[in-house]
Amino acid sequence: MSATDNATGSAAELAAESATGPVAEATAELAAEPAAEPAAALAAEFAAAQWTRATGAGVDPHEYRRVTAGLTSVTDWGPSFLRTGHGYLERAEDAGSSVSAGEHLLMAARWFHLATLAPYAEAHRAAVEADRALGRALTVLEPEARRVSGEGFTGWLRGPADAPGTVVVVPGLDSAKEEFLGLVSALLARGLAVFAMDGPGQGVLAGTTTLRPDYEQVVGRVVDALGVARIGLVGLSLGGYFAARTAALEPRVAAVATVSGPFRLDWDELPPPVRDIMARRTGGADAARAFVHHVDLAALAPRIAAPLLVVDGGRDVIPGVTNGGPLARLAPHGTYLSVPHGDHLLGNARPDWLPRLSDHITRTLTGARA
Repeated sequence: MSATDNATGSAAELAAESATGPVAEATAELAAEPAAEPAAALAAEFAAAQWTRATGAGVDPHEYRRVTAGLTSVTDWGPSFLRTGHGYLERAEDAGSSVSAGEHLLMAARWFHLATLAPYAEAHRAAVEADRALGRALTVLEPEARRVSGEGFTGWLRGPADAPGTVVVVPGLDSAKEEFLGLVSALLARGLAVFAMDGPGQGVLAGTTTLRPDYEQVVGRVVDALGVARIGLVGLSLGGYFAARTAALEPRVAAVATVSGPFRLDWDELPPPVRDIMARRTGGADAARAFVHHVDLAALAPRIAAPLLVVDGGRDVIPGVTNGGPLARLAPHGTYLSVPHGDHLLGNARPDWLPRLSDHITRTLTGARA
């Protein structure tokens, strides 16, 4: 999950989810100017709340400050980020080498995805542009990468054809495959093949499908399409719930890790912004409430046979969300890593968890040291 919401809510509500980490310095810099207009103040606070998420996704922090400093309201977010992404497309066209072009395209994909985080009429267009830019980048940089799509999923399979293991990366409530390129790179560096996916209601599929709780069926079709006997599975934010649920119900999951994944959700306690995103992603308030009712791993956690690493940030505190501690305790082979200063998705603490998670998946999936 993440903090995105309508521009008419309070600044505290807009920051309810991803502003739970140590963003005080970013907030001070991004919101230092006196706000003559409430909309500008709200935009500054929203930008501060998304700071570690955006920089954790790989955008340049200085450019992020420049782009968000010009926001006069949260409604400017999507258009401003789209323009920035288009700027990288132009850089790619003018690049002096295919490598530079590919790198610019990867950055465009990040900015296009981030454009979807605030309510925006053109959000689906931004998601499509993110998907297209990522595809163009991989065509240039990794010609062996393969697009794999099926019922309820699409994504890119990257890495060597003879890799000793394959990992599926599952995004969350309003994240997408373009957000976690750093994680994918860390797994690729350890010799694994990686399939970063969008599932129902996620990324490029968000405009035509809705979230579904039985995500294990989607992952099962992914494994079939990849043609492998077993997988490692990494889920981030709400994707952590999807990954844990799948690990309990899909026997081909041999290694699993969650990052900022919920153990349980309580609809009545969730902040209004989170409920609004749920409603948009599931097809309405009633569907969102029903979806949230399913998010409870108490009965499933003891059924997770694969070694499990649960990663949480100590400053990731969201009303209505029970974090991953109980999941790690109830899973037969669960390990809990809590990073005290980490926020949601721990974009502010990557050295404290990313190498350990990557090594856990590699070692568990292949039996070799990472």
